[in-house]
Amino acid sequence: MSAFDKDDAGPLKGDPAAAGEPDGNEAKASDAASTPDQEAARGRHAGKSAADESQAASQSSSDSSVKDASSADAQADDKTDADSAKEESADKGSDGLTPLGQAKKEAADYLEALQRERAEFVNFRNRAKKEQDIFRQHGIVDVLTALLPALDDIDRIKEHGQMDDSFQAVAKKIDKTFEKFGVEKFGEKGEDFDPTKHEAILHKPDPKAEKETVDTVVEAGYRIGDRVIRAARVVVTSPGQ
Repeated sequence: MSAFDKDDAGPLKGDPAAAGEPDGNEAKASDAASTPDQEAARGRHAGKSAADESQAASQSSSDSSVKDASSADAQADDKTDADSAKEESADKGSDGLTPLGQAKKEAADYLEALQRERAEFVNFRNRAKKEQDIFRQHGIVDVLTALLPALDDIDRIKEHGQMDDSFQAVAKKIDKTFEKFGVEKFGEKGEDFDPTKHEAILHKPDPKAEKETVDTVVEAGYRIGDRVIRAARVVVTSPGQ
């Protein structure tokens, strides 16, 4: 075969150039040509990722700040409530009362104690007065009992008319003195017989008598108030034969 024929012959089987495939140098060149774009894309992707991460970090930091602020506010509120509770507890007494309530309670207690003391004092005063009156009456009774014989003699002298003017004046003074101390003398001729204040030493029947009456007073009776110191000793006139 001639050289012309060789040139006109088709491409050889397996020839990369003939098949249209790039050879190794072209592939390397292509790779080298595409590397800047890929790097740029990668740079943009890396920058976006960094921006996203920065935004996420910023958001996280903001959320953390908000949470910290909320937590701080909550702690401050809790502390304020606790302080208020402590102040309120300090203001209240041991009974759980405010100072005004405690003062009112103490005032009520003092008033109750004062009223109780006043009632006790009034009872004591009344009891002391009664005891004083009783002791005074006992003293008067003792003096009167001791003077009864002399008083009876004075009455007998009066009855028989053997008393001069001076002696009568002394007798009147004695009677007035006993009246001053509440001593009452009783027993008169002609009055109705009363067993509660008269002691009958003798009964005289009288057909004309309609009821028992005092005929003669032997010894006068004496009493202080409702208390009879001595009953009047009398002779009684009774109806009958």
